[in-house]
Amino acid sequence: MGNAQSYVVSSLSVCCVYIVYVHIYNSYKSLKTHVLYQERLPSFLFLYIKYLTKTVAQRTGFLSKETTNQPDVVYTVLNCRLHTPLLRSFCGAAGYGWDYPDSDYRDVPLCFPEVLCRRLLLTLITDQHFRLSPAGLVCVRQSLKTLQPVDELKKGPFSLQARVLQYRSLDVGVEVDVCLSAASRTGTPVWESVLTLLSGNKTHKTCGNPSEREDTCQPDECVAEDVKQVDLKVSWMSGLQSVWFFSPLRLFGCRSITAPSLWMLSVCMAEIEKHKGVGVITAPVKVSAQFKEPLLLPGRVTISFWETTGNKGEFPPNVLAFNMQRHGGNTSHVTGFIPR
Repeated sequence: MGNAQSYVVSSLSVCCVYIVYVHIYNSYKSLKTHVLYQERLPSFLFLYIKYLTKTVAQRTGFLSKETTNQPDVVYTVLNCRLHTPLLRSFCGAAGYGWDYPDSDYRDVPLCFPEVLCRRLLLTLITDQHFRLSPAGLVCVRQSLKTLQPVDELKKGPFSLQARVLQYRSLDVGVEVDVCLSAASRTGTPVWESVLTLLSGNKTHKTCGNPSEREDTCQPDECVAEDVKQVDLKVSWMSGLQSVWFFSPLRLFGCRSITAPSLWMLSVCMAEIEKHKGVGVITAPVKVSAQFKEPLLLPGRVTISFWETTGNKGEFPPNVLAFNMQRHGGNTSHVTGFIPR
């Protein structure tokens, strides 16, 4: 019995030493520089410990004090590789189909690079100089663009970068703009996305976009042509099976099961490509989106997209506008447009 207990204690000690060295010490050492390598990224365990520590130490909805010598929060990851299994998982979850990467004349989906930035984003928001609590951050707006076909990332090692652009204090909390970008092996910019994240204070609801106005231009209210509507049944597994479900933005956000904002935008892009053709999202292209009410799971949604020819409502003229709303209702979950 004594030998067995000693063996168990020894095994646990070895495991603890392994965890501390591999997941804690090596991760801490790698963050000494803000230029990282994909093969030596900090572990998720270490980043989640930092996440919890910062969550306890800082209130949501309030900026930490700024010091005069505070550096810009920016991280760069070099020697990144695009792994086909991850791309297939994304395509299957977003409605493109798991065999999408094998299709001719199909670029890597517009939203996919954001999945590659998930650990980089977690590293950024848990940095000691990031001035907001990482808990409860909600994406309220997103603007993304491709400068080159995203397929360029398949041709060799590429780099990813996450950078804090600016903070804005609002009545409902604080917004922060975070820029995610990807560059090819030659250093040529390929893809860029600016996420606007809201840290709401406790006196306001943060599981939505309270800073946006309520009026939303619907297809029948605007000067539109060729309105297309697609009804989709969204199971409660849509969030769980997606490759970005364990995003840090969801750890201490809404308690109910809601669809990730990236999933909603990706589904809209997939349906637009199916019905409008790949030319609509061929690089160079820009997409602007606003995330409004959360999409509770399970549920049904209607995705609408149409060409605008007038200047009525929230959309500018001569764009391909899209809207995801609750089926049979007027609650919008995401609206956006693609300039033509």
